[in-house]
Amino acid sequence: MANTLDPRFRPFEVKRKVRESATITSFYLTPVNPADWRSFEAGQFLTIRIPDPKGRKSIIRNYTVSSAPDQLGVYRITVKREAALTPDVANGIASCWLHDTVEEGTVVHIDRPRGAFKLDKASRRPVILLSGGVGLTPTVSMLKVLVRESGRPVWFVHACDGGSTHALREEVRSLVEERSNVHVHYCYRFPTDEDAKAGQFHSTGFITRETLQSLLPLDDYEVYMCGPPPFMQAMYDLLLSLGLEKSRIAYEFFGPASLLSPSQPKTEPNVSLNIAQPQQVGNAGIEIVLGKSNARFEWDPTSESILSFLENRGIEPAFSCRAGVCGSCVQGLVSGDVEYAEEPLDDVPAGQVLLCCTRPVTSVVLDL
Repeated sequence: MANTLDPRFRPFEVKRKVRESATITSFYLTPVNPADWRSFEAGQFLTIRIPDPKGRKSIIRNYTVSSAPDQLGVYRITVKREAALTPDVANGIASCWLHDTVEEGTVVHIDRPRGAFKLDKASRRPVILLSGGVGLTPTVSMLKVLVRESGRPVWFVHACDGGSTHALREEVRSLVEERSNVHVHYCYRFPTDEDAKAGQFHSTGFITRETLQSLLPLDDYEVYMCGPPPFMQAMYDLLLSLGLEKSRIAYEFFGPASLLSPSQPKTEPNVSLNIAQPQQVGNAGIEIVLGKSNARFEWDPTSESILSFLENRGIEPAFSCRAGVCGSCVQGLVSGDVEYAEEPLDDVPAGQVLLCCTRPVTSVVLDL
């Protein structure tokens, strides 16, 4: 896996490999060339090239940085080993390669930090850091920044199966002890007798509305959450039911955005029988037109990307990363101009567009 394949991927050595729980391990990565380290913001991720076991093109995976941005010259990623649950399902190629093959001294190739899931350091609102399973990786990084660089009240709420799978517990404990207005709550789904004797958790089963009501402040707080899709969906619904505005909820997960609001009615497409090349009529007149179905939508300028805009209207194009890395969301661009909010990992050929990281500059027609 030579670095000459893509100069944007730089060699980093695994300086430390630390077991964090029965299923989760941390990898500390330092650049072979010190100049290759780039600063990042709490919540962002790294893109790593993983060798394909079948010898084909290398695999791309994203892993959130769990270390603090002020820890210069090193990135820490904290990865869950995704073992197959049934014989007919394959193990997670990337996570198992990291856990089973990569050792201290191994050189891996990574691209710069990316991602829009970032802590708003300018805000002064109280913060809820809400995570499930290995989704605590960005919230731990955010917690470090909040504790060391602000006086904002913080609630760190984490759900996992039990003590054996609970990662970074001692790290969080030491951070919580640094300030009196930083609080923690752990919910174990399957606690053991040993967990109970050690006082490892505060509630059991699932995080409920009553749990959140008892914990959360009455102030105008903001939430950063990350976890598996079922957890995210449940927490999103609970937060909305508590009256929290959508604009106060930031999240990171690799699933369709519509999953977080299943009860919300989706906008029906305004189907036109006669498709024409769309023209720009001021910012408010920009349209997204689907060439294969003749469906036309007026662009909502509050949308993060064309992908999220379409998802909110009941259309779910293929995608994987939401960050211009994997190329899964590429579509034909019949006409119109777009701008990229995030630089794609690979050059996008003329006549194509990555939906996940673009916004329209003029009305566009997609080959979709």
